[in-house]
Amino acid sequence: MAVVEATPLYLGLGALYEHELDAHGVGAVMLTHKWQPTDLLAPHSDIDVRVLIPQAPADWEEWNHRLAAAHTAAVGRELAHRRLLEHPPGFAFTVAEADGRLVTAPELATWSLISGSARDFQRWKSRAQMAPWCEVDERFYRGILQARLGGRYRLAADSTDNVVEDIAAYQRHCVAWHYLAPCWFAAAALATRTRCPGKTAALTQWRPDGLDGYAELFLRHAEDRLEARPQSPQQLLRAAHVALEAAMRRVPDSDDPAGRGEDHARTDWSMTAGMLRVRVARWLYYLDPPPGVATDYLIRREAKELRAATRTLTALAADEGTSAQRLAAQMAALVPTGPTTVGTLRATLARWHRQKSTVQDFLSHTPGDVHP
Repeated sequence: MAVVEATPLYLGLGALYEHELDAHGVGAVMLTHKWQPTDLLAPHSDIDVRVLIPQAPADWEEWNHRLAAAHTAAVGRELAHRRLLEHPPGFAFTVAEADGRLVTAPELATWSLISGSARDFQRWKSRAQMAPWCEVDERFYRGILQARLGGRYRLAADSTDNVVEDIAAYQRHCVAWHYLAPCWFAAAALATRTRCPGKTAALTQWRPDGLDGYAELFLRHAEDRLEARPQSPQQLLRAAHVALEAAMRRVPDSDDPAGRGEDHARTDWSMTAGMLRVRVARWLYYLDPPPGVATDYLIRREAKELRAATRTLTALAADEGTSAQRLAAQMAALVPTGPTTVGTLRATLARWHRQKSTVQDFLSHTPGDVHP
């Protein structure tokens, strides 16, 4: 199956999503998505939305119900949306947080604008690109590698349940775009100490001696320039292993970057809150999806981000010497730490409802000095 021209499809999808959020009263003033337009390969890539709102809502729980309803309505428009809109948004931030540099530079550097103020968006992007390299960058890019290398990436875990047709083509996409390209993107950033905006840009711009052929192979996949008899997903996976082993030899060991002494607790707080703000919408959608939509694999995948949130919250809580630290500790106690199941998510929804004031306080808190 030929790859459909991506830009018109994803532009239309973004417009549809904006319409549904407006219709359900979500109150977004800007929508962005992760990665660049050239990184979205139809019909296989899903769109990973970030929501910017003018201020924290009076009731995050109720806001999440509206967000889940909007997402469900958008998925119901087309059969292909089961994959293209695989999950509700990944983050929600206030405009003040983005404007106040509380969204980390490596995260923001990957964003593309769906709707909202292009002027504000370009200012944020420019600042993200010009910010000094620091510990946050090291953690961000090395985290991508640590999640996939050393046998951690498993093709079988890239579910095909919501893929409409051509399973083999989708699995090749998974190898190239969920495994090789993110690792190449992270390796390029760490080797050059620059924040690359996306996967295609990394494969195009970072080609140390001996790696050009590997970059070309996976770009040919992205641009639908594969040979008449393309490799099987397993053959492509073996090539990806070899390519990344060679690429990682160009990545320096973790060092002590400039800026390590700065306090990154405020951005850690905002990024964790930004992720947790949309969890209820995700869980509602996963627990009650549209007919025919599979979400079991998405439920299992929640565990990874929730464990990361707990680690960050525990670090933020420190000795609980400030009110903000005590709030972080209280929120950490409300986040599940084990495997995520239907039962886990239902129990967490009930727990968060019972502890609504704590959850509301944490999600709405704008961190000042988190540590004394």
